[in-house]
Amino acid sequence: MPTHVSAEAHGDERGALLAFVEAQRGGVRRALLGLTDEQAARTPSASELSLSGLLKHVAEVELTWLRMAQQKPNERARTEDTWAEGFRLGEGETVAETLAFWDGVARETEEFIRSVPSLDDTFPLPRAPWFPEDGRVSMRWLMLHLVEEIARHAGHADIIRESLDGRTAFELVAEEQGTSWG
Repeated sequence: MPTHVSAEAHGDERGALLAFVEAQRGGVRRALLGLTDEQAARTPSASELSLSGLLKHVAEVELTWLRMAQQKPNERARTEDTWAEGFRLGEGETVAETLAFWDGVARETEEFIRSVPSLDDTFPLPRAPWFPEDGRVSMRWLMLHLVEEIARHAGHADIIRESLDGRTAFELVAEEQGTSWG
């Protein structure tokens, strides 16, 4: 599984924030380890969440926040009518392609965060009932929010994966590293 955060600068704040985001991405990626697209699309709980749907969602959410911070249009923006499509792979979409898309977003996030003059730089929040009117957040806030957002869904992914085949996060980490757990 890819690791995008360069080994240098984990000791600085940007490197630490990027490393924490990448660690949470790894939790989502690992939950998909060894599954077919069909297995990843299963919804083993009362929820409609699947691993492939969570993958697509976190990739698109990261892109959305990146585009807001860059103050650029989001090429994958969702509307109220298309919101549910962001939680499932569509016709012809695959886990591998979605992982590759997210890898590109992750690289772009790292390049952007490393290029901003200061983590104190801010960008405007969109109009929404859950954001303050004319609200702004810093690049630091963005990175902390990505940790929170992806970690929440990595936890969902752990539960879904364990419900599918009993495999736990510890077992998947060991498999990814070529060792065994327990």
